[in-house]
Amino acid sequence: MQYRNATVSDIPQIEDLQKRYHVSFISLAEKKNGFITTLFTTEQLKELIKTENGISLACDGEMIAAYAMAGSWQYWNKWPLFQQMISDLPNTEYLGQTLSIENSYQYGPVCIDKDYRGMGVLQELFAYSARQMNARYRLLITFINHINERSFKAHTQKVGMEVIKSFAFDGNNYYELGYDTARALTKEMTDQPT
Repeated sequence: MQYRNATVSDIPQIEDLQKRYHVSFISLAEKKNGFITTLFTTEQLKELIKTENGISLACDGEMIAAYAMAGSWQYWNKWPLFQQMISDLPNTEYLGQTLSIENSYQYGPVCIDKDYRGMGVLQELFAYSARQMNARYRLLITFINHINERSFKAHTQKVGMEVIKSFAFDGNNYYELGYDTARALTKEMTDQPT
């Protein structure tokens, strides 16, 4: 598996992968295996790639097996859920620091093709993404829907993210989680099944 940053030419494959695992396109039974909730347009993906260098990929040859997104709060500010998270940053502490748009960034969504789950792809992709962002930000922040148990277990048990608190938005409950990106620089991620 090769890990690299996305380019604009990767967008068609990224769009295909996100549609296959977006909550709007999967059955209720499939949701137990994980899902993503943010559907990106082509223009939003281009912006994330060009301005943030914010999409990390796991590739099996020419095929994109997984992606992880990351970017500044300024990028995410167009979505209401992120607007709520941004407004709450001054009320949130992690690792002894009050969060801000200067010291933290938003990670996710991450999406892994079902054929590549349980092979350590999440751990390696997560570490790669965190190393890419570490030069700009020390604190990674994300959210996971309470009903997305697979993603919650994977991110807390496999990569070591920590729950900061829970919050509600638009009738859903979410965990807010954090991670110190310096850990990705110094700690080799173990190849545990996802």
